Amino acid sequence: MLERIKNLPKPAKIAIGIFSSLIIILLLFYFSIYFGVFGKMPDTQELSQLKQSEATQVLSAEGELIGKYYVFDRQPIKYEQLPQHLIEGLIATEDVRFYDHSGIDGKSLLRVFFKTLLLQDKSSGGGSTITLQLAKNLYGRKNYGPFGIVVNKIQEAIIAKRLERIHGKKEILTLYLNTVPFSDNTYGIESAAAKFFDKRTSNLTLEESAVLVGMLKASHYFNPRIFPERSRLRRDVVLFQMNKYGYITDVQMEEAKQKDLVLDYQFYSHDQGLAPYFREQLRKDLISILDTLPNKNGEKFNIYRDGLIVHTTIDYHMQELAENATRTHLEVLQQTHEKSYGKNGPWLKNKDIILDAARRTDQFQKLKANGLSDDDILAELGKDTREMKLFDYGKEKLIKASTLDSIIHYIKFLNAGFLAVEPETGAVKTWVGGVDFEHFKFDHVSQSKRQVGSTFKPIVYTAALENGIGPCSYFSANEVTYEGGWTPSNSGAPEEDPYMNYNLTTALSQSMNTIAVKVLMETGIGNVVNQAKKMGITSDLPRVPSIALGTAELSLREVARAFTSYANDGKPSTPYYISRIEDGEGNLLAEFKPKVAANRAFTETNRQIMIEMMKATVNEGTAVRLRSVYGLQNDIAGKTGTTQANKDGWFVGITPKLLTVTWVGTDDHRIGFRSTSIGQGANSALPIFALFLKSLNEDEKYNEITKARFPPTWASVAEMMDCEPEERDGFLERLLTNPDKERRKNQTGGKKKKGFFKRLFGKKN
Repeated sequence: MLERIKNLPKPAKIAIGIFSSLIIILLLFYFSIYFGVFGKMPDTQELSQLKQSEATQVLSAEGELIGKYYVFDRQPIKYEQLPQHLIEGLIATEDVRFYDHSGIDGKSLLRVFFKTLLLQDKSSGGGSTITLQLAKNLYGRKNYGPFGIVVNKIQEAIIAKRLERIHGKKEILTLYLNTVPFSDNTYGIESAAAKFFDKRTSNLTLEESAVLVGMLKASHYFNPRIFPERSRLRRDVVLFQMNKYGYITDVQMEEAKQKDLVLDYQFYSHDQGLAPYFREQLRKDLISILDTLPNKNGEKFNIYRDGLIVHTTIDYHMQELAENATRTHLEVLQQTHEKSYGKNGPWLKNKDIILDAARRTDQFQKLKANGLSDDDILAELGKDTREMKLFDYGKEKLIKASTLDSIIHYIKFLNAGFLAVEPETGAVKTWVGGVDFEHFKFDHVSQSKRQVGSTFKPIVYTAALENGIGPCSYFSANEVTYEGGWTPSNSGAPEEDPYMNYNLTTALSQSMNTIAVKVLMETGIGNVVNQAKKMGITSDLPRVPSIALGTAELSLREVARAFTSYANDGKPSTPYYISRIEDGEGNLLAEFKPKVAANRAFTETNRQIMIEMMKATVNEGTAVRLRSVYGLQNDIAGKTGTTQANKDGWFVGITPKLLTVTWVGTDDHRIGFRSTSIGQGANSALPIFALFLKSLNEDEKYNEITKARFPPTWASVAEMMDCEPEERDGFLERLLTNPDKERRKNQTGGKKKKGFFKRLFGKKN
């Protein structure tokens, strides 16, 4: 052989030398990749124990997917969960020889090598097998300069061969479909099926499978959400390929092609989807919890990569109804709110409010760092106009506005918090932290504390009952001046008859401020504060007379905890929302049980009295519009609340099986409603509860909640409360009493004493 080469002409020798050198170079190049010169190659052990980052799933109480936490939205499933038409569509479109090769299509690899390396034709790719694509999905591609595509292709070929030796064809298909990227940062077929069609992979139809398979060619270009017509045409290509290779008949193909492309798109992003405020609070809690739970390797679990399953107490459909009720009412109330102010809204006229809002922006801080004054900064923020999309309850549209216009636009919006819990356990069923998480990140359930107004009065009256004041004790509604010159009055009420007295039920149901303070003073501020703490209030409470009118600032969760005691045998239950946490295999990592107080916060007799008093609030008091306007016939007890200058509206609704707390107001405490008729809790907050409960009533699924009735009141309790709602002083009392003098000098309020004959012959409290 060598002799023959020696005898060859010189040009032939040169050609052979070049060819041999090229072969040697190629072999050296290949083995340099094989042995990891361009990066460590995964060995057999690593490939046999493949684990990719998986999304943590958040499930409702019924097991429905609420949301996910992920870097890559991936949710793995097993081969048995893959419908046959999905597998066939994938093979027909991506790799028709999948079952015949061992991971590599040699002809395609040579074509890519020669065309890309020698001819610099970057469009020459293609021909990759499913196994090669799996290798790319698992390990990605790196930039190796001009030879990058070749290095990556060879690496993928080596990995593909190893994968084929370790895993069977079914396993490779499963791994591929669990890792392949789809549109909208979605990884894996199960996540894609959930995102685009809101269903499990196993339930996909033929045409839906074809849409998802078609997306693999170019996930953005064929995104059915953005480019539905392109996606439909690509779907039809997949159906044609399936027909071409005998997987479906002509009839099946034509029937599928005739169907419209219909998506049921589900947002699992941070800002969108169901319960975004809840999911954000849950995310914070999970990070703290997982820090205390080491995995089997002794490392801490990662919420974004370890594929955990978090079971919550949230009722999926109930949450939808709560969000709809909140948004529906706030959209109407917002219009009324803006119309009432006209062109004189504080968001337009109050420079301090505008300036404080501007200070929270990055643009303001940058201009401030350049030495500009506040006035100059506001002027600058008002100059730069551009097209922007502003939130406006579903009517968002691009408008030309400045940064200052945007700031002023968002100041004016009302916001809300809505929490529904199961009183017996404290399990949270709905959590609405605001009207739109994308634009208003502040969570009014977990982050906000606001003055609670008259929703604090039931605690005052409970303390009074616990300290011996009977439900048929009568108090005058006269205004009284207390230390410091404070004189509470009854909001919007005409001048009271100075000789008329009201029992506790009437005073609470009509939310009489003057009597609430007198009851507080008669009971003792310390006793009221202690009663609040027994009922689960943990915030510091001001020890002043005005606490009776709700000047204390509390969170919705605290209010909910306190009021659960009225529907749970006097025992407050702490709202909780995580029931258990599992790993991806279903192994229990942590479990959470209800936290119900061991001791009663008040007696059963007084619990029943308070329920009857709050029923009266709904049946004939400040919350009567639940009956008269919304026509609700459910068993309901409740309390409205309105704070000073109409800045906060509250409503607490108690039914035997569900407790709700609603707050409405603006994020800036300085902006209240223009009038009490708009801002009172009965108008601002109560309608959210009403719309929510009406929706529950229309769904038989919730009959156990909506048709529940409070247990019958004891005969002894009914007898204790059997008295006239109001009572006028007798002739001698009127003759001997000077109401004006009482108003000026009475510093403690106190019970109104009955006349001589009533004290002698009247019913004892």
